[in-house]
Amino acid sequence: MRRVILSCLVGLSLAGSAQAQPQARNVVLFIADGLRDGMVNAANAPTMDRLMRAGVRFTNTHSLFPTFTMPNATAMATGHMLGDTGQFGNTIYTAFPVPGAGESLTPFLESDPVLGDVDAHFAGNYLNEETILRAAHAQGLSTASIGKLGPSLVFDHTARSGQDSILVDDSTGRPGGIPLSEELRTRLGAAGLPTQAPTRGTNGQAGTAETPGTLSANVEQQSYFADVATKAVLPLFRERGKPFVLVFWSRDPDGTQHNQGDSLGRLVPGINGPTSLAAIRNVDTNLATLLAALKEQGLADSTDVILTSDHGFSTISKESATSFSATLAYKGVPKGQIPPGFLAIDLAHELGLGLFDPDAKGARLAADAFPSRANGLIGTDPAKPDVVVAANGGSDLVYLPGGDKALARKVVEALTRQDYVSGLFVSAALGPIPGTLPLSAIALDGSALTPMPAIVVNFRSFSTGCSDPTTCGVEVSDTGLQQGQGMHGSFSRADTRNVMGAMGPSFRAGLASPVPASNADLGKTIAQLLGLTIPGKGQLVGRVLTEALANGSTPTFARAVLRSEPDAAGHITVLAYQTVGETRYFDAAGYPGRTLGPDIPALTAAAEAH
Repeated sequence: MRRVILSCLVGLSLAGSAQAQPQARNVVLFIADGLRDGMVNAANAPTMDRLMRAGVRFTNTHSLFPTFTMPNATAMATGHMLGDTGQFGNTIYTAFPVPGAGESLTPFLESDPVLGDVDAHFAGNYLNEETILRAAHAQGLSTASIGKLGPSLVFDHTARSGQDSILVDDSTGRPGGIPLSEELRTRLGAAGLPTQAPTRGTNGQAGTAETPGTLSANVEQQSYFADVATKAVLPLFRERGKPFVLVFWSRDPDGTQHNQGDSLGRLVPGINGPTSLAAIRNVDTNLATLLAALKEQGLADSTDVILTSDHGFSTISKESATSFSATLAYKGVPKGQIPPGFLAIDLAHELGLGLFDPDAKGARLAADAFPSRANGLIGTDPAKPDVVVAANGGSDLVYLPGGDKALARKVVEALTRQDYVSGLFVSAALGPIPGTLPLSAIALDGSALTPMPAIVVNFRSFSTGCSDPTTCGVEVSDTGLQQGQGMHGSFSRADTRNVMGAMGPSFRAGLASPVPASNADLGKTIAQLLGLTIPGKGQLVGRVLTEALANGSTPTFARAVLRSEPDAAGHITVLAYQTVGETRYFDAAGYPGRTLGPDIPALTAAAEAH
């Protein structure tokens, strides 16, 4: 029997209730992709630090698990958790060949064409929920989303003409990109800005096992996006004289931390080297540019600015003493390290089945080859796989297209023998399996249209011993990047602890809020600030962050721990979480001793006190 242990019910007693805004507000949602909360201080990110000191700093923050960009983008955009949106990772199994992804069954969704293909397959809206930008535009507000390819489009992904919401991302001006309206083209020309977004340049170079990755932040591309926002879009919105909502999604520090070349093969400094710090300063500069423009254009007093990051970040480990894949030799993989696709390779070996590459037209993989994008189709026929692995980084998704319960148990048994596994979550349709928790326990079982994973695999994580473990986390990662570079996606507190803050006329001043908050809450809160009513199809939703609003009420919250039954080897999946009413917030999960978070009692309290 699973046991729920409630520890410390925290009561906060400020009276009052959230009130409707007396006048129209503008909203700017600024996302610093992959920014760790513990890295935001006066030295590293002075603009962000000042914003949260003047307004609200949420000190008990939560990224949604799996802690990847696209899942958390959908949470912000809709206010729904992943069991409703179906965005279970950056890479998912779609059960159909996606044209924009080379006919892959496991597409990477940070792509405008791929998102269009997936939308088309799932009745025009694969998320099955309305986004805040779509609702805002429908009610006459000006809307724009600018920045990183993939998550920027998610905020209004069903309108692709360029005539509704303004969309500017990496693909702007290139084949497959969303077109620009003539109105915006004119504005860009008047501001001396090109209609084609620059590439990442050297920042996009990830290196190899022998060659370090980038040593520069993503300055040029993000300066362009900031200029588009401040010199073209904001002046346009000001002249329209209507309320607006602007989303600015900064690729830094995420992109730089992934690719950084400061720590090739080494866990220290990992993602804490000079290149990663430069990326944090870069995004802080972008925010400063945006805030200055709001002030200069007379918009600051009527604009609420919300700051968040989609997830935290960790350094990559590629080490395992149990993996079959680590005993083989692969081109470009250091001897003894696990290759990209190690989970698919190990499962195929354990099950005695063939392994095929979904990103190479289903080609069968030889013993000395790993999947090109780490994904795998396992079985005898790639067109009808028994097992599908969608590799994502700090966690992987395993699908069983046939729903075979006996096969599910075999897969779980194989996974529990690996030292890189730390916690398993299984679909309730496969029955209870010792050592695992159900997907419903972490809000992954809902009304989603996309196929639901059978098993979500969390990978081992730990810290390198710094004073704040969430700033020096390490995780085993199923990725083409190298040991010592950066990744996220795990159930480590280093990945679930993101940044959240707010400042503006709707928010309190000088508040450090200890109430748990998540990216799903931002979608609900922004909808209220804009006066939007968005009917939901699914029930897995965030809440309005009333504790941060002027004259808003502060709710109570509780902490809890959920433990699975032990498996035959004694493995227990432990989930540490919090609740505000019916809304759940997931701190960390995994096998005790293998996940950074639930087995460190002082960690959550230390993070909240930051």
